Amino acid sequence: MLDLPVLIDSHCHLDRLKTAPDQDSLKNIISAAKARDIAYFLCVNVRQQGFIEMKQKMASFEEVFLSAGVHPLDVQDGLNVEEIEQFARDEKVVAIGETGLDYFYANETKALQQSCFEQQIELAVKVKKPLIIHTRDAREDTLNFLKRGNADTVGGVLHCFTESWEMAKAAIDMGFYISVSGIVTFKNAGELRSVIRKVPKDRLLVETDSPYLAPVPHRGKENQPAFVRDVAEFVAELRGEKYPDVAEYTTENFFNLFKDAARLAGR
Repeated sequence: MLDLPVLIDSHCHLDRLKTAPDQDSLKNIISAAKARDIAYFLCVNVRQQGFIEMKQKMASFEEVFLSAGVHPLDVQDGLNVEEIEQFARDEKVVAIGETGLDYFYANETKALQQSCFEQQIELAVKVKKPLIIHTRDAREDTLNFLKRGNADTVGGVLHCFTESWEMAKAAIDMGFYISVSGIVTFKNAGELRSVIRKVPKDRLLVETDSPYLAPVPHRGKENQPAFVRDVAEFVAELRGEKYPDVAEYTTENFFNLFKDAARLAGR
């Protein structure tokens, strides 16, 4: 067992950090996070063509878990599901995604997004690994595809959540988790803060989504995994809880969801 409180950055893109072009700088970034009690990291795949390079970059870091999947804004070439399945069966891959629907930035690719989302849900069920979901301006369709695909049998997380309480509740009822990013610290995030106050503590995760969306007080900087501590401390104050408690239950939630990560961590 870990000596708590420690944190997990449940969603980051370590391979996309501009300040980590080589192994030494990536080591420094991970060391900086560990100095703030972040013990593990889930490095999330967004492009099928980028998985092998991501895996190679993370190969020497036992504390970094991986996902395999295609982001809804990166589906232009469709999917090679057989290849993604091969990636998904790698020992360090603990989830499928990030996948989902984004009608805000790419409404014109709606049909293709839906097809790729459906295929990745089917794959998650096949390989028995949870889903990492990106959803924006697609609340009803996201939930409907998850229901039709029996995604409740593997569960997952709605990452970087910015939608309504009604959507959060519907996802939670399907066995999904809600992950909060640095967006919750932004001045215009009043509605999101009201949602995060309501999420049951056994269904909440914290993340950075680095290198994007750096939380206050780091706005304008490249987001770093170390900053998940700022997110967790803000969430604790927002919910009237103690930071060590938030660290403890979000860590437990992570390992409850990502069971392959728990096995790799010896839990």
